[in-house]
Amino acid sequence: MTDEKVIEVVNQSLAEEFEVDPETLKPESHLIEDLGFDSLDFVDMVVVLQEAFGVMLREEPRVREVRTLGDLHRLVIDKKRELEL
Repeated sequence: MTDEKVIEVVNQSLAEEFEVDPETLKPESHLIEDLGFDSLDFVDMVVVLQEAFGVMLREEPRVREVRTLGDLHRLVIDKKRELEL
């Protein structure tokens, strides 16, 4: 799966699951301030992305460092690459 496809699936999953306007899904979008996520949304987001990509994010220490959509994209891309090795 290409990086572009991962980004597309992440954005599509967030738009559908959290009813976020796809136009607001930019790499620099802050998940809390710009997209309105709260702590429960973060938990749900991790579950949704784990199911979409077949990766374990819940126990990934870097998940706590995710602040922007770009951070989330990089995390998922990195985890997918780890699985492909």
